[in-house]
Amino acid sequence: MLNIVLVEPEIPQNCGNIARTCAATGSVLHLVKPLGFDISEKAVKRAGLDYWHLVDVRVYEDLADFFAKNEIKQMWCLSTKAPRCYTEATYQDGCYLLFGKETRGLPEDLLNAHYDECVRIPMRAEARSLNLSNAVAITAFEALRQLEFPNLQNTGKMRV
Repeated sequence: MLNIVLVEPEIPQNCGNIARTCAATGSVLHLVKPLGFDISEKAVKRAGLDYWHLVDVRVYEDLADFFAKNEIKQMWCLSTKAPRCYTEATYQDGCYLLFGKETRGLPEDLLNAHYDECVRIPMRAEARSLNLSNAVAITAFEALRQLEFPNLQNTGKMRV
């Protein structure tokens, strides 16, 4: 199992896509306030997120609340400022993958405090960043690949 942590996410469509990734992979979705959108039952139904019931969603008032309520054995902070590639990390079952808000990323003080736990997704120098939901999917599936896709169906049935 993975833990996907969105710190102050701003765009509801990104959160919806990330929730779908969590539903498909059995990952827990942690949302750290403030949120740029409403996740009430009414809002979720209106958005047509018919997989929301498959997602274990946990909401926190702020980062201090998140850290107080979770026993974190391994954590990776994703940032365009990170010193090494996400594929260089070794992911453990139950690890936490932290992603920052779309407009500013993770807070600098968090990145500095966890320098050795910061990784990035390589991209062209001219590109500012990837879409948040794409970054989550890329990193989550690398972690799951390393863990040999636990509890996930990895074969399909093709019609012949």
